Amino acid sequence: MTGSPPHRAFAAPPRPLILAFVAVLIATLALAVNQAAPARAEGTLLSQGKTATASSTENGGTPASAAVDGNTGTRWSSAAADPQWLQVDLGATDTVTSVVLTWEAAYAKAYRIQTSTDGTTWTDVYTTTTGQGGSETLAVNGTGRYVRILGTQRATQYGYSLWEFQVYGTAGTGTGTGTGACSTTNAALNRTATASSTENGGTPASAAVDGNTGTRWSSAAADPQWLQVDLGSSQNVCGVQLSWENAYAKAYQVQVSADGATWNTVYSTADGRGATELITLSGTGRYVRVLGTQRATQYGYSLWEFQVFTGGGGGNPGGNPGGGKTLLSYGKPGTASTSQDSGNCPGCAPAKAFDEDPATRWATSDTNGWVDPGWISVDLGATAHVTQVVLQWDPAYAKAYQIQVSPDGSNWTSIYSTTTGKGFKETLDVDGTGRYVRMYGTQRATPYGYSLWTFDVYGTGGNPTAPPALPPNPANPPRLVWSDEFNGAANTKPDPAKWTQDPGNGQNGELELYTNGDNTNLDGNGNLVIEARKEANGQYTSGRINTHGHLDFTYGHVEARIKVSGTQGLWPAFWMLGSNFKSGTPWPNCGEIDIMEHVGKVADSVYSTLHAPAYNGGGGYGSPYTLAGSDFASDFHTYAVDWDSTHMTFAVDGHSFFTVDRSTLEQTRGPWVYDHPFYIILNNAVGGDWPGNPDATTVLPQKMIVDYVRVSQ
Repeated sequence: MTGSPPHRAFAAPPRPLILAFVAVLIATLALAVNQAAPARAEGTLLSQGKTATASSTENGGTPASAAVDGNTGTRWSSAAADPQWLQVDLGATDTVTSVVLTWEAAYAKAYRIQTSTDGTTWTDVYTTTTGQGGSETLAVNGTGRYVRILGTQRATQYGYSLWEFQVYGTAGTGTGTGTGACSTTNAALNRTATASSTENGGTPASAAVDGNTGTRWSSAAADPQWLQVDLGSSQNVCGVQLSWENAYAKAYQVQVSADGATWNTVYSTADGRGATELITLSGTGRYVRVLGTQRATQYGYSLWEFQVFTGGGGGNPGGNPGGGKTLLSYGKPGTASTSQDSGNCPGCAPAKAFDEDPATRWATSDTNGWVDPGWISVDLGATAHVTQVVLQWDPAYAKAYQIQVSPDGSNWTSIYSTTTGKGFKETLDVDGTGRYVRMYGTQRATPYGYSLWTFDVYGTGGNPTAPPALPPNPANPPRLVWSDEFNGAANTKPDPAKWTQDPGNGQNGELELYTNGDNTNLDGNGNLVIEARKEANGQYTSGRINTHGHLDFTYGHVEARIKVSGTQGLWPAFWMLGSNFKSGTPWPNCGEIDIMEHVGKVADSVYSTLHAPAYNGGGGYGSPYTLAGSDFASDFHTYAVDWDSTHMTFAVDGHSFFTVDRSTLEQTRGPWVYDHPFYIILNNAVGGDWPGNPDATTVLPQKMIVDYVRVSQ
């Protein structure tokens, strides 16, 4: 059908690094949890008898105050819904060192511990998606007057219930919110890394700090082993993230050093969980290492990525402009040596580098512009003091180039020069004065020309126009703003006030015809059924619906509970497409967020993937979630994404398995194109380039069953 959206990834994405560093790193966090009897908590009990409040109470006999009264025979319990919270007012800003949760049987599978100075703005100091109930003693490191537990996923059908919520620490010593100035930029990216050993030549130490989602360091199969990175100068280290391959550490330490010889331990655990571990800590040093002392498997240690976060950003390229800088280049007129206007890059004029649309770009001409030199310049409208330039390159980038300024657009002065340009996103601190600024490329890195998604100039003066503001991030905690529980009568259609049928042919080699509702019905038991079948005439039919015009939104928690179809050639999906697709922006420029895709030939995996102009189709940026030996089609599972201006985190059944950090994405793959409205799509495809076509083993009809779809902001 004309105007139908393109259908998702072409092939299973590579096994990537889980980049799980998001805004929570600004908080202080330590992942020391005792799931058995509570350990002796460190510090003074601060919470007992203090004022407690909660998001809800189950009844008058289970008030918030019962969780801080010191009586293990009384409890707080909440309404049976997510999210819920309990908070205590300590009466003054205190340093918090540990929290003890004594759960009733109705416990939290996923929750956060948070602190606040005012009871309004909250900072995470602990987060988990694998809560075990019972007694949990959590070592944390934060400050605040208020401390709360925010439950985001219940472990039972009941609410949340705590016999006791105990906060320990030191009274009256807090000096702030605990957020500090911890950067979200990976200070270890592309720095020099060394290791005690490597498994083979294909798994060097450098592979753990290269930002490449398909490379890793692995060690010899012996204890102990270590991996260290040289940050280049002494830094205030405030956090690390370990993205483990299956061969992870059960016991390990994180250490810092001034000289690479004498080490100071700033974090230690004997209960490593593997997967992705985000650790907030405090230390100072030029060198940072992870020292594994006990392997969790018979193999060595293996890290997809070792990320380090510092108090001041470590001077790393790729940070956001700050220090009072103003964006001077937005909407200003640009000129260039040449520009491209062809099927591969239509209308790629100089202005596209200054429009703050990350999905449009300038490129030199494909007929006479794939030569050296090549340049693009911007007229700031008046003389300016230029202090920073940010270049977001297309793959056609400059290996050697200069940043130049000019008072008149004719006479140029160089204020930055390199012969080792790296492409992707480069943030350059410069110092120059002029009305005109240009990038003057002298050596291309590829056989093609030069191309920039964005060319941002920051400083003071000029004649700036304020760019459009980003949409607001979701509230903390988010609140439900839209849902469909599919509670209609059997054989009725999904609510037309919430969903539009999307008939027509599929894309990417799909075989089905999407009907105008014939294959999309409610079952009368609270579910939507999208049925794929083979008709008597041999035609495959199925259903596809979307929320465009009913729900188009930016950012939030998006969740659905689905039982996927599961036979050879089936391709069910729960995904989102940029709403500007409907107004003429082509795919993949509009952006695509695949929350869940499943292909019948791989029963034990589902996939989450992003698609944008610089990474799409088989090159989309994503990750599989695999439960080895299982069959996702055998039962319902909950698929979700948490999305804001800095990251997306994808989860299955409350287990977060893939996080896309905006800064890292821009520095390793290409522009982030997800700061505008999207709409939701549900469909059950037949055939296609990725799943392959039905064959003799295929069983039809096949049902994709959706229990609910919910959006919170």
